[in-house]
Formats: sequence, structure tokens, C-alpha cells
Amino acid sequence: MTDPKDLEKLRTEEFIVHDLELVKNQAKWKKYTKVIANAMSSISWIGMFLNAKDAFQGDKKQGDVNDLYEQWFKVHKIKIQHLLGSLDEMAGRLESIPDAFDSRIESDEYLTLVRRAFKSWDDAETIEKRQYVVNLISNAAATNICPDDLIRLYNDWLDQYHEIHFKIIRAIYQNPGITRLGIWQSFSDEIPRDDSAEADLFRKLISDLQLGRVIRNHRPTNYQGQFIKQSTRGKSRNSSGTIESAFENTKQIELTELGSQFVHYTMNEVVKRIENT
Repeated sequence: MTDPKDLEKLRTEEFIVHDLELVKNQAKWKKYTKVIANAMSSISWIGMFLNAKDAFQGDKKQGDVNDLYEQWFKVHKIKIQHLLGSLDEMAGRLESIPDAFDSRIESDEYLTLVRRAFKSWDDAETIEKRQYVVNLISNAAATNICPDDLIRLYNDWLDQYHEIHFKIIRAIYQNPGITRLGIWQSFSDEIPRDDSAEADLFRKLISDLQLGRVIRNHRPTNYQGQFIKQSTRGKSRNSSGTIESAFENTKQIELTELGSQFVHYTMNEVVKRIENT
């Protein structure tokens, strides 16, 4: 009589193998076999699935080893489902791109971006960040506006920043003219003390994005796009004896142009042209 544990291991293995076979069988993916192959080549544990069959069927005396494999497979079964969902979405998005971009999609330059993007997808800790990766690489296939160097920069930002950074970026994008106080209130109802850990964290997050040239304090410009120097004449000095609060409520925060393009390429499914009028 077959051990129930052995049956469970075989079912787990069969599920994984079946899901991987879907990559080759879905008709709409045939056109993008090269793209999908490059995406999967960046994910190291895919190959481990293909080589683990013998280990699963090894000596029953190695029960502890097989139990470890079983747990490993169960964890990665969920990742397989997420991966196939992301690949399916990317293939669907590529399918909607005009034929004029076919050479772009087949190019070594684009496939390099695909490999880089799906390495980030595999390293991503949240579903939201994985979605941003899919958006970026899908949008990068159908644009001549944004150079590949900028696509790589945006990919670096996806690696560098965390979901809490993206909450700040979204708050600024959705609320033009927002202040630091407004940003904080977009995800918290309580205002901490300025000497609290929460205030220190908020200062750091804002500083990270400012140093990365994603956001900045609002600066008026002239018709040529030049920043106008702000006069300090007539402005009253702070006589309160305290430094500026982490939750300051008079200075507007805005996205830089790089930050705006980043939002369009990663947080919107369809790229909107960003042109000077």
C-alpha cells in the first residue's frame, strides 16, 4: 500500500510539472516564446524544479530529506502560480501592442530588460511590487519615448524602494499640492511627536526619495522651464525656537519629471505620453 505522504509528494510534483507545461501550451504565448524564456531564465529556482524529480523518488530511508523537498515545493507552488499569472498578463499586454514594435520585442536590448525585470520580480516581497515590474517591462516594449537607460533606472528604483516609499509617491501623484502633513495623513490618522521613531522614519523616507530625485519641494518655473529663484525678503523668521516639523504643512511636495515618468511606467497599466506643450 502506498504511503499517503508519498501520494501527496507525487501530487505536488505533478501539479508543478503540469503548470510549467502550460508555458509551452498556451497559444497566445507562442509568439512571445523568446520573451517568456528570457523572463524565466532569470529565476534560478525554476531549473531546480526540473531537476528535483529524482530526489522526490529517492530512497524512502531519506524521509527527512523528502519532507524538506515537500515543504519547499509547497512554498514554490504558490510562486509558480504568481509567476504564470504575471507571464500571462505580460503576454496579453504584448499581444495588444502594434505590429510595428515586433522588432523591438525581439531585440537583444529589450530581452536584456526582460531578464533584469524578472530578476526583480523574483526578489520582490509584495504582490504590488511584482505588478509594478510587469507594468514596467510591458510598457517598455511599446515606447520610443523613454530610453532603455531610464527603464533600467526605474527598475533600480523598484529594487531600492519599499512599499512604504510607493505609498508616499502615490499620495503625491494623486494629490497635487500636498504637503508632508497631507502625505502622512494619507495613511495615518495620528500625528506623532517630532522626536518619535515614526517621525524619524518619515523624515528618512522623504529624504530617500528626495536624494533619489523622485520628489522635491515645489519650485515655480518660467515659460522656458527654468526654476525661479525665491526671494527671502519680507519673510518672517521662525521665532518659536523649534526646528521645522517632520509633518510641516506649508511647503508643497511634488514629483520630479523623472518621478512622474516612473509613475506612468510602473503604476499605470498604459503609458501616457509625457510631452512638453
